[in-house]
Amino acid sequence: MRERSTWFLFTVAAIIGIIGLGLIGAGFYLVSLGGSWYYAITGIGMVATAFLLFRRSPFALILYAAIILGTLIWAVVEIGFDWWKLVPRGDIVFILGILLLLPWVTTRLGRDRTERPLLFWRGAALPLALSLVIAAVVGVFSITRDHDQHGSLPEEARAQVPQAYAGVPDKDWTAYGRSGRGDKWSPLKQINAGNVSQLDVAWQIQTGDVKREGDPNETTYEVTPLKVGDTLYLCTPHNIVLALDAETGKERWRFDPKITVSPRLQHLTCRGVSYHDANAQGAVRAANNECPQRIFMATNDTRLFALDAHTGQPCPGFGENGQVNMWRGMPAQQEGWYQFTSAPLVTRGLVVLAGAVYDNAAVSMPSGVIRAFDAATGQLVWNFDPGNPENTAPIGPDQHYSWSSPNSWSTSSVDEELGLIYVPMGMGAIDQWGANRPETTERFATSILALEVATGRVRWVYQTVHHDLWDMDVPSQPVLVDLSMPSGPVPALVQSTKTGNIFVLDRRTGAPIHPVTEKPVPGGAVEGDWTAPTQPFSSVSLMPEPPIMEADMWGATMFDQLACRIKFKSLRYEGPFTPPSTQGTIVYPGNFGVTDWGGLAVDPVRQVAFVNPDYMAFVDQLVPQEVKPQGNGAQATAQPEGKGPAGGSDVQGSDEHGLNPNAGAPYAVALNPFLSPVGLPCQSPPWGYVAGVDLVSGKVVYKRKNGTTRDETPVIPLPFKMGVPSLGGPMVTAGNLGFLTATLDYYIRGYNLSTGEQLWEARLPAGAQATPMTYWSDASNRQFVVAVAGGHGSLGTDLGDHVIAYALPKGSAAAGTQP
Repeated sequence: MRERSTWFLFTVAAIIGIIGLGLIGAGFYLVSLGGSWYYAITGIGMVATAFLLFRRSPFALILYAAIILGTLIWAVVEIGFDWWKLVPRGDIVFILGILLLLPWVTTRLGRDRTERPLLFWRGAALPLALSLVIAAVVGVFSITRDHDQHGSLPEEARAQVPQAYAGVPDKDWTAYGRSGRGDKWSPLKQINAGNVSQLDVAWQIQTGDVKREGDPNETTYEVTPLKVGDTLYLCTPHNIVLALDAETGKERWRFDPKITVSPRLQHLTCRGVSYHDANAQGAVRAANNECPQRIFMATNDTRLFALDAHTGQPCPGFGENGQVNMWRGMPAQQEGWYQFTSAPLVTRGLVVLAGAVYDNAAVSMPSGVIRAFDAATGQLVWNFDPGNPENTAPIGPDQHYSWSSPNSWSTSSVDEELGLIYVPMGMGAIDQWGANRPETTERFATSILALEVATGRVRWVYQTVHHDLWDMDVPSQPVLVDLSMPSGPVPALVQSTKTGNIFVLDRRTGAPIHPVTEKPVPGGAVEGDWTAPTQPFSSVSLMPEPPIMEADMWGATMFDQLACRIKFKSLRYEGPFTPPSTQGTIVYPGNFGVTDWGGLAVDPVRQVAFVNPDYMAFVDQLVPQEVKPQGNGAQATAQPEGKGPAGGSDVQGSDEHGLNPNAGAPYAVALNPFLSPVGLPCQSPPWGYVAGVDLVSGKVVYKRKNGTTRDETPVIPLPFKMGVPSLGGPMVTAGNLGFLTATLDYYIRGYNLSTGEQLWEARLPAGAQATPMTYWSDASNRQFVVAVAGGHGSLGTDLGDHVIAYALPKGSAAAGTQP
């Protein structure tokens, strides 16, 4: 037994000594970068502790007690009483302290056997035990600390909206954002805060469309279904369109366009389809009244389809056999580099859409042209090319659009009365290098663009990031709402952004309703490029405050936290809008965005917004490479082969994460999340919230951690409520509810819209990086809530093909009441 105790003592001593030596080496390296001295000092203390243990000196326990108390004081001073930030600072130190109190260590210390009990309880072990108790008490106290922002949104009605608000019957959801206003709000209120906990599965289907061999990594279900009359319409990643019975989920028809999936394709998704009724008031009737009710879908292989809403068959009078080839007019056909992922906008007998252009593949890419087609015939009515903005008349058969102009890959909104379309604009090729961008790109990129419905001409443009070097595309459908401001009613546009700014503009002119301030930002772009001296900061904001610091670095243990501190100090970061560099630059928030394509949901009666912000940093590093002139896109047109720089991905392109080739530019770019060596985010949690915004006052009223780590922890599911990232959007209802499915854990959740309190959740069979919707079914007089759970390839959530509808049980007290 004595030999075993001695062996245990020396093993613990060796572990502490090895850890100490590692902390000394890495700690002094951190010091050399200007970082904290804690790790180096603690490493010295651990090596000294190990030395004393090998000498069987009880003073080892006293010294280690000092290390524990020093760690505790340093941690609390640095970050306060925050449980998730305290854990990696003290977990290893605390565990080693417990090992030192075990009898196999304490009984082997001291030279005089008769002195050992005294040394153990009064001389050495007692201070160590007390230090552990103090650390435990601080830990328990920190668990009770709530770092959420609490508050309550105004509940009074600030405006009255008519039945069939925005032209949509109260029982339906006829457009991607429910209407052309994009608010994702339903007037239904059968389901409310008092009964949402009773929701149960009403029906569930599987579409049968799953990831196939040859599909890109980012194969995703991001669809929001439509509901018209008694039918739901949705699309799958391979652009299969399904029509379902709204009461039972039974399939009525399906249409498979049999798309070609190019190996160059960046994404494979379909966020939604669009509906058009030619018999509706003000609509343009179809030729010969064929297919008066139509479903429009734009595909990943660059076609626009018009389908009969009753049969699913292509409408013969539209284009060529029901489809339009969207490659027409492009400067060249670069397979896979141009696609459609979002629902078109249908308004005044027009189908309006732009397309997604592959990020960072080459400097010569397809055009970002926005086109309007006759909804009856498929004839081109107008085209707005950001590279040639003055001429919106349809181009001739021998003409083509400009190369690499800014594109819009999301869905647009429309104000029918003003006759304006509002387009969320992204960047022209390429994102992180901007030296050679034309004046038109500098004007239209990363902006909100107002175009006349009838002509496509520019009415106004509002830029959200100047000379964008960070991939801060305006990613989501603008929301149109009439705000009751103190000065009187104002027709507003609310735009969430990747930066976290929420721009609230007068949609007639583009002038800010809530103040926007131009503030100085870091300069110092790489040689040949430049940065804008200022950037716009909205007073309505979910931007992270303050910018991250070394103290915000995180990890599961002190080791990966130390690695993140070294990484942080080794990279360039001077706050928001620090330009990309060859050294590597922290971009926070990263190109994942505070909000992405899911946007926000707005209640037009209360004039409040519900949103799910994320906080994840990325690292952008420019990689020098030899420039091979493309000659007006000739290289891209030839679809070159061969490896990109530094052994990276083919010039055909790569995933959004990893090395992006930027063919024709002096730099490729490596884009990666800012992660620790074990794959955890380097910045501390929470990483995801739900938030409520009062659009009249411009104040963020509450912000509450959202989501758990259940589906992110290996082997054992640990549902820590740390607040996890989400990709997808919320929707809200007149029942004072918000719904969200987008988190990295597999749940649909219902929230009290006023406070953000979670009221209900249901487990989903796969990741649900989509936006839910709601509708009314006359067959059972019930309100349904629909979630799509198909997963997301890039995020690593489980893939699936599930569509699930929830409702109150038949016969319940609330079921059967009118909407």
